[in-house]
Amino acid sequence: MTRDVAIVAFGQSEHRRDSSEFSEVEMLMPVLHAVLGQVGLTTDQIDFTCSGSSDYLAGRAFSFTMALDGVGAWPPIAESHVEMDGAWALYEAWVKILTGEAETALVYAYGKSSPGELRDVLTRQLDPYYVAPLWPDSVSLAALQAQSLIDVGLTDERRLAAIAARYGARTGADDYVVRPLRRRDCPPIHDGAAAVVLAAGDTARRLCPRPAWIRGMDHRIEAHSLGVRDLSDSPSTRQAAERAGAFDAPVDTAELHAPFSSQEVVLRRALRLGDSVAVNPSGGALVANPVMAAGLIRLGEAAARIHRGQSQRALAHATSGPCLQQNLVAVLEAS
Repeated sequence: MTRDVAIVAFGQSEHRRDSSEFSEVEMLMPVLHAVLGQVGLTTDQIDFTCSGSSDYLAGRAFSFTMALDGVGAWPPIAESHVEMDGAWALYEAWVKILTGEAETALVYAYGKSSPGELRDVLTRQLDPYYVAPLWPDSVSLAALQAQSLIDVGLTDERRLAAIAARYGARTGADDYVVRPLRRRDCPPIHDGAAAVVLAAGDTARRLCPRPAWIRGMDHRIEAHSLGVRDLSDSPSTRQAAERAGAFDAPVDTAELHAPFSSQEVVLRRALRLGDSVAVNPSGGALVANPVMAAGLIRLGEAAARIHRGQSQRALAHATSGPCLQQNLVAVLEAS
């Protein structure tokens, strides 16, 4: 029998352009304390803990073990980690609860992008034989995707500017970074952290007056080689949405992890989102983009709207890799 699992709490840090005065633990601890405080739980009442982060951002191996100091070294915990955005850590925790191995779970993610050259660091995600040796940075690859959309008539620079304007495009952001993407079309570099608490069945109902029930969740991946992909489309997002049940009934909210304005065009088409859907009411990744936490924040923001009674059925999306290579879709409901 399938268990009902819900997001019952969500919290995030202030997202900073430079948090050099804070360690990852110092950035994370207030978020963990706040999210546990929302549901009145202590560390020993959490059955499973899972985190998402990147050693490449930290510049050292097994950096996530240091962040565990923010959770607490005692009592001993059941813990796991994914070298991915925290949305994939949430997926692992969800499966753990579905199998009956846990009743509650704490999921968190964090990233500090400001200390290094993020555009160069992200090249390490690329095909190591044919693409990575060329060192194409993340913005250049996103520009290739944007140009492919323009070439097939799915968007133009005017429409991309309109998307950026919805999120309060930054002043003086009209200059090109990599044509056709201007600075307003690209995400800010932010350091930040986020956390959610998951719970099953009656436990979720006890902890939260209006739980955000996870009705379906799935993730899919595109081919690793950019040359065999149609960058103007996202079949993996569409397939993940189908398997998550996103097309079974209308949604009223969609939190899309679209770090570039052009990627919102791709995702809206893949997810069949009409004008009646509130897309990224939180501001999305064009406003705050802490790498490795931004996807988890999309799920958390969608859940928070349900908690507040502002949404009945919401879709949340997370991505990782160049040009929307890996995509996760979750469907959340109020009841």
